[in-house]
Amino acid sequence: MTSRDEPGAAASPRTGGPRRRRGPGRTPARSLRGAPLPLLVPALIGLAFLVLPLLALLVRTSWSDLPGQLTSASVWQALRLSLLCATAATLVSLLIGVPLAWLLARVDFPGRGVVRALVTLPLVLPPVVGGVALLSALGRNGVVGQWLDAWFGVTLPFTTAGVVVAEAFVAMPFLVISVEGTLRAADPRFEEAATTLGASRFTAFRRVTLPLIAPGIAAGAVLAWARALGEFGATITFAGNFPGRTQTMPLAVYLALQSDPEAAIALSLVLLAVSVAVLAGLRDRWMTAS
Repeated sequence: MTSRDEPGAAASPRTGGPRRRRGPGRTPARSLRGAPLPLLVPALIGLAFLVLPLLALLVRTSWSDLPGQLTSASVWQALRLSLLCATAATLVSLLIGVPLAWLLARVDFPGRGVVRALVTLPLVLPPVVGGVALLSALGRNGVVGQWLDAWFGVTLPFTTAGVVVAEAFVAMPFLVISVEGTLRAADPRFEEAATTLGASRFTAFRRVTLPLIAPGIAAGAVLAWARALGEFGATITFAGNFPGRTQTMPLAVYLALQSDPEAAIALSLVLLAVSVAVLAGLRDRWMTAS
């Protein structure tokens, strides 16, 4: 029996052959010719608004001087510190963010909506305000920082550890939101089946839930890492701008912009390349062709 004779295959009005069914939720793509002008014009303006600054960055780059600018000791020092701190901040976010996402997705407790709002607050909070909040909490005279200093001799502001704390503060919500959404999409009956077979709740989470949500954790970790790498406001407020200790790439760009704009453009290209690499890594999750 040919595909034309298969049951449920509708005939195409032009060829008489079987018509391919659309998947659920799929809408037919339209060509630019069919787009209404009142929507097409502002859409193209919006595209230009987002793309032109990035193209200008490439146009204004002095490509002949780029190798010398990127191989200077200060650039590599800032890049190394940025990669190290962003990775450490991502690990901290994974360690405490994944359990937090599980709590928000799987446990029904009073005030869960308020807790979720507080978790996502750093997404909309101005980074400088976040740095001031960290100083108020973890500074040497802060609410918690004074006890850390008195009891353990730990001082976080203006240290490399302070950079990690500031980056984790602004980056962890990206991980929590991604993992929570993946947990809500995962079927909880698998966990329930594991517990009925004698597994503890933690064993079910470790052996059943984690493999199911691994793609969401990976995507959230990549986003958190990229956000930590580009963090500026909270870092300079809480950790300062000391070369070799707290000066990350965004701070180096800001400093170079005041004295050497060409170097600032070169450093910006490095961060742009990292952002493109992040998008390329997430293309299978968010950028699949329809």
